[in-house]
Amino acid sequence: MRWWDIEPVLALEQRLFPEDAWSAGMFWSELAYARGADATRRYLVAEDAVPSPEAGPAGRLVGYGGLAAVGGTGDIQTIGVLPGHRGTGLGARLLRALLQAATDFECAEVLLEVRVDNAPAQRLYERFGFVPIGIRRGYYQPTGTDALVMRLADPAGYAAAADTSGDAPANTLPHPHPHPHPHQGTKSHG
Repeated sequence: MRWWDIEPVLALEQRLFPEDAWSAGMFWSELAYARGADATRRYLVAEDAVPSPEAGPAGRLVGYGGLAAVGGTGDIQTIGVLPGHRGTGLGARLLRALLQAATDFECAEVLLEVRVDNAPAQRLYERFGFVPIGIRRGYYQPTGTDALVMRLADPAGYAAAADTSGDAPANTLPHPHPHPHPHQGTKSHG
C-alpha cells in the first residue's frame, strides 16, 4: 500500500466496516512506519485483474491488509475483502503475505482481534493455526461488539505453507503451538 492507495482503501473501509472504519489519518500514520530501515509496518492492497460488476474496471482495489511488528510480536491490524471476492482465496493470500511480513520482521508470534460475530474470518484464522486466547469486551466501538483475541505461535511455518488455490486445507499446514499465552495486540478490524 502506498499513499495513493489511501483514498480507495478508505472507500472500502466505509463499505466493509461502516461503524468503525479507520480514518485517513490512521492510514497515513501506519504508512509512515512502513518504509525505510526502521520500518515496523507492512500494508498491502489487492487489485482485481479483470473487470467485474462489483469492483469495476481491472486494477480496482478489492482487498487490503496490514501488520504492525514490535518487539518480536506481529499484530494483524486489518484485513478487508470485498464481498464478491470472499471465498476466492484472496483473504488467505493477504493473510499469508502478512505472515510472511511477520517472518521478515522476525516475529515469533502474531496476534489479531476479530469480531466475535465474524465466524467466516475466525475459520480463516483457525485454518492458519491461530488459536483463541481471550476476549476483549466492548472492543469494537461504537457498537460495543466484543473481540476474540487470537494468537499464532509460528508465523514462518504458515507463511511458507505451499498453496495454489489461496485457501490451503488445514491438514497441509503445520500444527499450532499447543500453549498460547494471554498476550494481546492492538485495535484491528475483524
